[in-house]
Amino acid sequence: MISSYSTVAPSREEVDALPGPTLVEFGTDWCGFCKAAQPLLAEALAAAPALRHLKIEDGSGRALGRSFKVKLWPTLVFMRDGREVGRLVRPASAELIRQELGRLGTVA
Repeated sequence: MISSYSTVAPSREEVDALPGPTLVEFGTDWCGFCKAAQPLLAEALAAAPALRHLKIEDGSGRALGRSFKVKLWPTLVFMRDGREVGRLVRPASAELIRQELGRLGTVA
């Protein structure tokens, strides 16, 4: 699992062109909700080691987050072949994350 949010984001076109399952996580390293979600993510992602995980810093003027209409952090966008198939905002449990991963077919 990636530990820090990347300040360099791919373009929306690049994300939409990614093949297979992808989790795009929007947040910031200083966000309390984001910090609280990290153990839940680590637990859930342990069952999906091959999943592509993009951890993107979001904020005012950040084009990728705006293109996904992100309002609260963390926002988890579950994608398959460049299309959004699920979304969780401020996930409350690892089980909710696992359920979305299961829909992607990535849980071992």
